[in-house]
Amino acid sequence: MLVKLLEPLNVSDSIIEKLAEPIKQAGHEFVYYNKKTTDSAELAKRSEGADVIMIANNPYPTEVIDQNANLKLINVAFTGVDHVGIGQARNQDVMVCNAAGYANQAVAELTIGLVLDVYRRISQGNKEIHADHFPGAFQGSEIKGKTVGLIGTGKIGMMTARLFKAFGAKIVASDQSRRNPEAEALGIEYMELDELLAQSDIVSLHIPLLSSTKGLISKEKLELMKESAILINCARGPIVDNDALADALNEGRIAGAGIDVFDMEPPIPGDYKLLQAKNVILTPHVGFLTNEAMELRAKIAFDNTMAFLEGKPQNIIRR
Repeated sequence: MLVKLLEPLNVSDSIIEKLAEPIKQAGHEFVYYNKKTTDSAELAKRSEGADVIMIANNPYPTEVIDQNANLKLINVAFTGVDHVGIGQARNQDVMVCNAAGYANQAVAELTIGLVLDVYRRISQGNKEIHADHFPGAFQGSEIKGKTVGLIGTGKIGMMTARLFKAFGAKIVASDQSRRNPEAEALGIEYMELDELLAQSDIVSLHIPLLSSTKGLISKEKLELMKESAILINCARGPIVDNDALADALNEGRIAGAGIDVFDMEPPIPGDYKLLQAKNVILTPHVGFLTNEAMELRAKIAFDNTMAFLEGKPQNIIRR
């Protein structure tokens, strides 16, 4: 079979070569493009003849899938697959798999980092010191003793819960899909979303972007939060009505936010309302992006390819 990796995976070429060696030894052909592209025509050209294509988080749209009748597997080296033309893949009987789990620790740590930055105003203090402008010490807050509301208790949610526990926080949770026995074993109390929003000092999102979760944190839901509460989103941007979030921040209806994901991938247009919002820390979708996570991601992706080539597909997306 012909396997093509269409974009870099943020690891060295030597790591890619090492991971690809079992594919070649098994008699398959492997082609690697180490420059990314978002151009559909170029993606279609790169995909020509491939049985298996491997991508990361750049779009792989319907029209590209449609042009490759030979395609059997879209191997996504990423957790989310909303950037892939899933409907067209299903129409062509093309399997789609992902690399869920590679960034659990990375995303959980950034979640904590954003809370600390919002609570202790680290970024603001750094900026003022460098600008030789110090209006006086500012008083922050601690995580210890706060109620953290986790929306989603999958693997990333649970990793985040353990980190918050280490800080001495109380954890409550809401999950549309299921109750996680691991969460209950940690003493995490499940409750309805509205109750969680009303009780929590820190609300942190750890759910996928689905039709049922798009716009879940709406203007009405934000109004349920305490004025002293903060919202953290390291999941998917469209889960939150970000215009409503900006309004809530500017009007003082919630105290702050830490946001790593948006309604589009960075760069963010200048008129995006969160850019002008008060008390918000913005990072450019880097929750998954650590050296350790990138190496694990590459390994999972190549393991997925080998499993498929051996007739034992794994991490298949069922939707």
